[in-house]
Amino acid sequence: MGGKQVVTYDEDIRILCVDDERNVLKALQRVFLDEDYELLTAATGDEGLRILRETDPVQVVIADYRMPGMTGVEFLREVCRHWPETVRIVLSGYADTASVVEAVNEGQIYKFIPKPWNDEDLRVTVSNALERYFLQKKNVQLAEELKKRNRELEALNNSLERLVRERTAELEFQNSVLERAQNILDSLPVGVIGIDSDGLIVQANKKAMEIISPDGVGLIGMESGMVLPEELVSALDPENGSGEIDKDIILNSRDIRCLGEIIRYPDGQEGGVIVFLPVEHREGVENGD
Repeated sequence: MGGKQVVTYDEDIRILCVDDERNVLKALQRVFLDEDYELLTAATGDEGLRILRETDPVQVVIADYRMPGMTGVEFLREVCRHWPETVRIVLSGYADTASVVEAVNEGQIYKFIPKPWNDEDLRVTVSNALERYFLQKKNVQLAEELKKRNRELEALNNSLERLVRERTAELEFQNSVLERAQNILDSLPVGVIGIDSDGLIVQANKKAMEIISPDGVGLIGMESGMVLPEELVSALDPENGSGEIDKDIILNSRDIRCLGEIIRYPDGQEGGVIVFLPVEHREGVENGD
């Protein structure tokens, strides 16, 4: 035959038995003699309340329904008000349905056990009451943990929203700066293109489009070697180029003066910039027109 299942808890188990009959209290002590419980006893409701005030926690209270002075219902009502987590059980030798209803309503009773009781049934009832107590306790802990997580999540969401707003404002500012820079480039009377270290055109103003791509084909993203003479592209090669351009070329049947430089920045940005100055415009500048 299998042995009795032992349930362990993370706190000492205390059961308070309240009854004005001394022999009942002794009988209850015998019922739980082999259990790992601390059994507390009181002969009156007032004494039971004093024990509860001085002892923490008390997981289960077993009280007689009828006692002189403070009745079992009045006692359990006070227990419910001040120690709502404690599981409350009533013992009664009176088969009075109205009294049972009153006890349940007033003291929110877990179980109503008639006298005389069956020892094994009483042990099972108390065991189930303890399971109920610790389940409720766990639920409270989980609810508090959930509230804490929700508060943390709310704070995180607020932080993320703030970061998104800040990042959005930063991007809007950067876009505004880039737009203004492009507007300035587009207003120049000379063509300007930027080429990255892979030879791709990454910047071009309107004048450069007019000079290099008069048919309106976009330049951004194109390989510079497809639209520019090789001598210009090779001159800006970061590894093998001269790094400078200063020469006249013919581009799309126009005489163009080209000036260029390799650019290198500490952040790793590399490439080149070329300025295209139409000869007719340059002659006008030189003549003061």
